[in-house]
Amino acid sequence: MAEPTKTRRRPAYERAVATADRLFYEQGIHAVGVDQVAAAADISKASLYTHFRTKDDLVLGYLRGRSTAWQDHVATELPQRGATPHERIVAVFALLGEWFDEPGYRGCPFINVEAEYGAGHPTHEVTLEHRDWVRGLFSGLLAEAGSADVDGTALQLCLLYDGAMASAQADPSRPWARAAAAAARALLGPAL
Repeated sequence: MAEPTKTRRRPAYERAVATADRLFYEQGIHAVGVDQVAAAADISKASLYTHFRTKDDLVLGYLRGRSTAWQDHVATELPQRGATPHERIVAVFALLGEWFDEPGYRGCPFINVEAEYGAGHPTHEVTLEHRDWVRGLFSGLLAEAGSADVDGTALQLCLLYDGAMASAQADPSRPWARAAAAAARALLGPAL
């Protein structure tokens, strides 16, 4: 019988990603240098470059990590928050609201990176992948609910999702997630 494969921990890699995540999200990509990430992670610059060939690779790792963490969080939370697809759609906005209330909320990391880099940068593809996931989440729930216009309604829900994040970043004093949830309920109709 073969022994199970053990996953090798890479503490320098893990510290670099966690530190880059914190610094990039708090300060922005352009404001944070590789030297700053290495120093804050307490690793050498050479070690950082062993794992990430360029700063762009580190930024891509940051975005992929953010996407995976959010997807995992949503997958864990939604089944507990709603019995029906429409209830789970509205629950997505409750999850956003909880994030908005966390100390240090600075908006959507994907929208922020798009503002810094735009469509011509490798980060754009990761942003599109994440946005496809969000749209797919809504589309899947709408299809499960038997929606007559899955694609159109999913796009409208994405607008509410993005709008709530941008609004909460610009003006955190207002209940943007609750407003987006109310708009989603109105969009979904009497099924709720």
